Amino acid sequence: MNARPPLDKRLDMQRLPRHVAIIMDGNGRWAKQQGKRHVEGHEAGARGVRKVIEGCRELGIPALTLYAFSTENWKRSKIEVDALFRLMSKYIHKEIDELDANDVRVGFIGRPEGLPAKACKDLEYCIDRTKGNKSLTAMVALNYGGRAELVDASKRIAHAAQDGTLDPDSLDEEAFSRYLYAPEYSEVDLLIRTSGEMRLSNFMLWQLSYAEIVVQDTLWPDFSKQSLCDAIYEYQSRSRRFGGRP
Repeated sequence: MNARPPLDKRLDMQRLPRHVAIIMDGNGRWAKQQGKRHVEGHEAGARGVRKVIEGCRELGIPALTLYAFSTENWKRSKIEVDALFRLMSKYIHKEIDELDANDVRVGFIGRPEGLPAKACKDLEYCIDRTKGNKSLTAMVALNYGGRAELVDASKRIAHAAQDGTLDPDSLDEEAFSRYLYAPEYSEVDLLIRTSGEMRLSNFMLWQLSYAEIVVQDTLWPDFSKQSLCDAIYEYQSRSRRFGGRP
């Protein structure tokens, strides 16, 4: 069998980001441009999720986090919110076999309380079904807020100090990160934001401290494997000094 050709010959395969996070923005604008309903934009965006998971797996990137639903998104209409969670359940049942067969592990960050019962059940099923997979971990941020994560981590730290399992004087940045939602994936190397917006939108505030940020004008439903490669190519063109000098 012939080896699969590289996704992009420009990329240095020895300098790939280990953790890519994406703010998936532009579903609504895409739908408006196409003369479609908002929900159809979200359905098109779900296809973009498949593309980026496939792309990360083919490149050998071990961790991907997708910002799917923020703590602020509850302000949207009930019709749109309900449609989003129905779409998530539909996507899980449609894609679970392929995710599992391709050795993709699905994870979750956010506050589970408040999520619709069916969405929680389907997500738990997906997480349990794929928990042994190792090629790529795809984290889904649902009912997620960066500030909420820091508050929840602080609460866990306070309880640990109160019950004597943590000495407050021993707390440093490394110890603090162990109380985040997914401590094993606490550092993001590359953040991609689609649709041209220039803000973090309360996403992974701790983990993005030294991430390279690439903003693309592409609306999320039009995001492709080539879009992913373009962002990684820009990431590789930068000098990551982490506050020091090369």
